[in-house]
Amino acid sequence: LNLPQFVQLLETFVGEDISLPTVKTLIAFIKEEYKQTEEEKMEQLEKVHRTSCLAQRKLLLEALFEKWDSNASGFLNLEEVDAVLSTFKEGMEKEALRKAKKHLCSRYPKLSTVGKLSPQAFQTFLELFASEFTGDEDEAIDNLVEFLTTRVERSHMECLQSLTRRKWLHDIQQAAETSGASMEPVYKAVFKALSQDAEAHGDNKKISAYIALLEENQLSPERGQILLRYVACTAADAPYVLNQILYRDMKGVSFAAVEEGKPIHVPRVQLHGNIHFWNNDRPVEERKGSLLVLPLHDARWRVFGILGLDTLRDQCEKTIFLTHEISFYQGVSHAFSKAYHHICTLENVLQMSVTALDWLYPEAPSIHSVITYLVEPGKDETCDYALRKMITTDNTGQKEIHSSPVLLLRKENLLRDYLFKCIDSSAVICTSACGEYHIAAPLRDLSGQALEIFDISTGHHQNLPPHEHKDLQKMLKIAQAACSEILKRSSEETEPTYVLEAEHRADLRHAGILFHRFMLQDLRECI
Repeated sequence: LNLPQFVQLLETFVGEDISLPTVKTLIAFIKEEYKQTEEEKMEQLEKVHRTSCLAQRKLLLEALFEKWDSNASGFLNLEEVDAVLSTFKEGMEKEALRKAKKHLCSRYPKLSTVGKLSPQAFQTFLELFASEFTGDEDEAIDNLVEFLTTRVERSHMECLQSLTRRKWLHDIQQAAETSGASMEPVYKAVFKALSQDAEAHGDNKKISAYIALLEENQLSPERGQILLRYVACTAADAPYVLNQILYRDMKGVSFAAVEEGKPIHVPRVQLHGNIHFWNNDRPVEERKGSLLVLPLHDARWRVFGILGLDTLRDQCEKTIFLTHEISFYQGVSHAFSKAYHHICTLENVLQMSVTALDWLYPEAPSIHSVITYLVEPGKDETCDYALRKMITTDNTGQKEIHSSPVLLLRKENLLRDYLFKCIDSSAVICTSACGEYHIAAPLRDLSGQALEIFDISTGHHQNLPPHEHKDLQKMLKIAQAACSEILKRSSEETEPTYVLEAEHRADLRHAGILFHRFMLQDLRECI
């Protein structure tokens, strides 16, 4: 138990109307009766020490990764890292390196094809390499970090450029985490990062940028199985590009980037002959500049769209994208992919929650209302997190989806402090507030932290009838199982496991099916 969980456990045990002397008696009893053996104390200290060492190692390896990834592309070249590591200890550890690389490729099957190391894969590679040595693993890791640090040189200007670019990439992720599951702030953060970099590190280029996502072609199947729909672009290009559709039989290099899974750079579009120009108002003689198309990959390296940039609005002669710019734009595409899939995951959790509430309401008519909140990180140092009000369900089961979700901060909502206690402890809280009884129940992420909160009002009834309470518990249990499955599916390691036939036909946007799947499995186990 952590501190908030311990406090919540005692508060639940003593109840709301307990006298102060009784509380003091309970505290004195716990102090007297709680005993910890020397062995337990040593185990706890060792655990704390190990956790601290792993956290320090993670920070150390992240800093090393960033030093190597000077252009903030988000990845390192596997062969380049392998070549440098092969010279460790004058090449005496090549066999250990070969074994580590073999284990790494078995853990990340796509790595041998893609050849790119993410920060997590880079850390795993070094840990696998160090584990092949005799002696202390932490010392081996420290020696590897020291060795790799000396193998890369960065000027002061390069360090500043890298730091600035990482700040812009962080802004994209923060936009996803504080947007109330909306993509608009993410699109804005992406185009802002690209424009700022073009201005600061790209000789003040004037760029156009756009994002297109792959869709199944149900409009004109004869023109190809898939199409690219342009869902966002820089403001000046919106009249020509936004909501446009690119088919396979049209001019362009975007589908080539999708199929190859690699960036395509056209230095001079006027000489290429296979470029699709959306802006037909631009005279032919002004259709000059560079084009860059970057494939968007998900966590399992499947392409789901493209990020495109061009300099057709810039009439200067030198508008070719340089290597360091292309590397950073790859970092932007990677940051966008993480942000996009984070929001898709939140949408799926919300969709599943709606399905769970649809199941609950006929079973528990004593419930007056349910408000569903998403937990978001705080935007400043004064608060760790905030609550985003997403869905309100009334006593008839009718739902209001909040198009402009209200943000609740702890310091401004003292009467709803029970919601924040629910986040603190990641546990169910039962209390009375504003003349009504409430049950605050969390859905947890894979680390056990609250991701979403159900604020369930039972009106003037302190307790639900036993059968309704049992159904509420079942709903929360099944919803948690479905939530965990959604989060695992969005992670790097897990491939989807389908049980119901409907799941084969539906994508994750139909996440409500998962709730019914786990409910069915629960019923099977009870038979």
